[in-house]
Amino acid sequence: MDIINLLPDSVANQIAAGEVIQRPASVVKELVENAVDAKADKITLIIKNSGKQLIQVIDNGKGMTEVDARMSFERHATSKIVQASDLFALHTKGFRGEALASIAAIAHVELKTKTEDKELGSQLIIEGSKVISQEPCSAPTGSSFSVKNLFYNVPARRKFLKSDTVEMKHVIEEFQRVALAHPEIHFELVKDNDVEVFNLPAGTMRQRIVGIFGKSYNEKIVPIDEFTDMVGIKGFIGKPEAARRTKGLQYLFLNKRFIKSGYLHHAIMRAYDELLVEKSHPSYFFFMDISPEKVDVNIHPTKTEVKFEDEKAIYAIISSAVRQSLGKYNIAPSIDFDQETSFHVPPLESGQAIKIPEINVDKSFNPFESKSGAGGSPRREFKQEEIPANWAEMFDGGQQFEERRGPRIGESRGTFTEDVEPKTRPKSQPVMVQVQGQYIMSMVRSGLMFIDQSRAHERILYEGYIQALALNNGVSQQSLFPETLDVSAGDMEILNQFADDITRLGFDLEVFGKQSIKINGLPADAMDLNAPQLLESWLEEFKLEQDGQRSKSELLARTLAKKVAIRAGKELKREEMQDLVDRLFGCEQPNVSPSGKPVVVNFAMDELNKKFER
Repeated sequence: MDIINLLPDSVANQIAAGEVIQRPASVVKELVENAVDAKADKITLIIKNSGKQLIQVIDNGKGMTEVDARMSFERHATSKIVQASDLFALHTKGFRGEALASIAAIAHVELKTKTEDKELGSQLIIEGSKVISQEPCSAPTGSSFSVKNLFYNVPARRKFLKSDTVEMKHVIEEFQRVALAHPEIHFELVKDNDVEVFNLPAGTMRQRIVGIFGKSYNEKIVPIDEFTDMVGIKGFIGKPEAARRTKGLQYLFLNKRFIKSGYLHHAIMRAYDELLVEKSHPSYFFFMDISPEKVDVNIHPTKTEVKFEDEKAIYAIISSAVRQSLGKYNIAPSIDFDQETSFHVPPLESGQAIKIPEINVDKSFNPFESKSGAGGSPRREFKQEEIPANWAEMFDGGQQFEERRGPRIGESRGTFTEDVEPKTRPKSQPVMVQVQGQYIMSMVRSGLMFIDQSRAHERILYEGYIQALALNNGVSQQSLFPETLDVSAGDMEILNQFADDITRLGFDLEVFGKQSIKINGLPADAMDLNAPQLLESWLEEFKLEQDGQRSKSELLARTLAKKVAIRAGKELKREEMQDLVDRLFGCEQPNVSPSGKPVVVNFAMDELNKKFER
């Protein structure tokens, strides 16, 4: 009995859709790239419910005839290539002919399109690969694709879609990639209730970067421009001081197509050697032009993976170009071996004379008249403020110092700090000293206890923020002079999504333009910090920690506590140390930080005795 069957087109299309269409952002990528290939100079993207309800792409490109509109939804039907050799001369985004067929297999699709030479256009409605209707309609030149109810017939795939915030973030990322590659095209992005997220008029590459990521990036990037017989390179790279902990703003394009390449990324990062803070990542907007026959993009349906004919040569050219750009704009340290710096003296201004240095000699000074004691060296006079207040504790086991011990001597080098005189402290109060500005040491019955001051404060803040989110009782301190911060569209989505929770934590934020936030107030614990820097770094920390395993409240509280907590190296007074310890042991879990790292470490006397071999 024969067991091999030919799959129906509807089933084959759903299988193909599983590879091509993974989430709403995949539909956005395919439709927007098709609009670019149609030679449109204005493209509008409309999103509802993060793309789950509606994805609509409107363009003013060439449009399609009635027959082409119907054929475009057939598998392997495309206008981009005719024969296999065309794969090595690609100048378009798509070429497989799978995208529209895959989309139509898992959604309700409506297409309205018209060519310039026709008076009427064509309206086509498809549901689950089945053509419902096709009839003439009135439409402007170009095409309008409406994709509704994505994955309506694949409930398992729809069930595993992420939250609206995450899916919208991916939609924005795909939109930004195409918009960055084509600054000559006017792009718009509108989401629920006609909220305009982007309105990017045609312009230069720098204008497009600033339009997407905010005005602050105008000062954070420098241009790169290199041309060789093998590859042409242009774009912008970020200054080292503007590097972030997240890798979000790293864009690599090949022939105006977004690609991913760890090998080429390493070439760029190599040029930043010794210029970056540890675990930070620079931004870059890197555009390469290579002859299509020297690269293969036909590796994966998403077309983000490519193969080069000579990867090593491309690697060397990229690394050299980035290093040259960093040096050209005085970002990287450089040495000019052709110039003798000792002769590099600026010329005198008109009428200015050379000043002869004067040497004053005290003629009454007699080196043999010394006020020193025996031995001829000057006697060291100790001032009262130079003598540490806690020297007695360091040698007296924490007992109250007695006046009969005589005057205090010695000089502190900052290893231990304490601001309160030992003799003024009650005997019942435990001894506390700060070690290297990082740990609080106290004597306990069993030995010594060390507390990490930064992690301790982080634990205290974290539990306070969790309580504020639960009880809606966060404390906000209003700023005397409100400040503004430019944020990316993705960051704005995060702030809008969690607006109520952010307010409960103590932030008082106000939308000030499409991509600007006005900061009117901060959590009371954060008033000593720079408001824009705190909000920006907190957003970066939030994105870095966002892994889908923690609850929204836990993630917000944890990342904010990490940014507000005191840092290692901060000197604390005795009262501050005592308050920190008291508040720590009032927490539910004082022994570990919110990230699970130890806060308190005890050293028993037995361990100390073993160290001293007793």
